[in-house]
Amino acid sequence: TISSTAEKVVYLVVFHLSFVMFVWSYWKTIFTSPASPSNEFCLSKADKEQYEKEERPESQQEILRRAAKDLPIYTTTASRAIRYCDRCQLIKPDRCHHCSACDICVLKMDHHCPWVNNCVGFSNYKFFLLFLMYSLLYCLFVAATVLQYFIKFWTNELPDTHAKFHVLFLFFVAAMFFISILSLFSYHCWLVGKNRSTIETFRAPTFRNGPDKNGFSLGCSKNLREVFGDEKKYWLLPIFTSLGDGCNFPTRLVIMDPEQLTVSSQNEPAKSSGANQPFPTRPLSESQNRLLASDSQWVESGPEEENVKSGAKKHIIVSLES
Repeated sequence: TISSTAEKVVYLVVFHLSFVMFVWSYWKTIFTSPASPSNEFCLSKADKEQYEKEERPESQQEILRRAAKDLPIYTTTASRAIRYCDRCQLIKPDRCHHCSACDICVLKMDHHCPWVNNCVGFSNYKFFLLFLMYSLLYCLFVAATVLQYFIKFWTNELPDTHAKFHVLFLFFVAAMFFISILSLFSYHCWLVGKNRSTIETFRAPTFRNGPDKNGFSLGCSKNLREVFGDEKKYWLLPIFTSLGDGCNFPTRLVIMDPEQLTVSSQNEPAKSSGANQPFPTRPLSESQNRLLASDSQWVESGPEEENVKSGAKKHIIVSLES
């Protein structure tokens, strides 16, 4: 009949579409190389030699502070030291961690996933989320189409053939994977809404005013856009559309730093910060500014507003409405 033929066509289209998207996102998750910090976070040859010669941690930290004064870094270790990777010999950007399995520093590292044999981080986190979503839909689709035969099996309405055991096995496998993937996908959706990584959930990043798990949260909508991008038509495609460069992230906690609340009106670059301010304010990139465009307020001090309009160089702190 026409209706049965149409149902078969819809079934085949949905089946093949879900399978293609599942394979595509899985492929991108596996073969997208983890993003590493740029060369600006590496120590110069002179600083590296001096760092290796120094034996006192205080002297080594002074070298790192001098090298990091121009970098967009706002987090430290729990002991308030600059985060440095001795293995890769570079200053770690915010949210960057060293993966012992890949033996590299990974930008916005979430975790090392053995199921894809790759690190999940800034470069492929969107692909990983889509992989979970399409595998979840694929399992749901398989379980739903086999359900009627599964019911017939228990009501003894299914013909007595060897295929009925295949139906039973297929339903249980699809249902089992659906339940397990659903929990993992729900957890990562929660992480996206909070703008956290798995590592940051267990070990909160440390800012100047202390550890805070929500330090990078900009609100659910902006957090979502940071991962999936501005163009909604590309959200469901395994195409890289995440905002930013992976090295510099907007943070609402910068405005709470008493040293950074002072707006400098002097005509000098940000790199002239003193020793007491190793992490100077740095303008956000264009893509990150788009995240803050709608709700941003410029924190300034009275008469200095005219200096901004006249093009004077100054530090600008972005505050977000909670």
